[in-house]
Amino acid sequence: MYKVFKIPMIILLITGMMLIPFGPAALAQNDSSFDENTAMEMVVDCFLLRPLGIAATAVGTAMFIVSLPFSASGGNVKEAFWKLMGKPAQFAFVRPLGDF
Repeated sequence: MYKVFKIPMIILLITGMMLIPFGPAALAQNDSSFDENTAMEMVVDCFLLRPLGIAATAVGTAMFIVSLPFSASGGNVKEAFWKLMGKPAQFAFVRPLGDF
């Protein structure tokens, strides 16, 4: 009688041992990845911070053009582009509404 259950029990134990490392990883996942923003945060972002981000992108573009010869001679055009144009553009156009 025990010989009938021997192979399934071994398979069950091996499968259980293989799945043990995945338990803590599944429990460690954060379910609060979706954070709701309030309506006031979205209104302030839409009417105040987004226009400021667009203005900062425009000013950064002008500053990048002015500093381009110096950046090219120093070899840091990518860094200057990212700091002066990329970050303000990402703030103004890429991030979700109300997410600061």
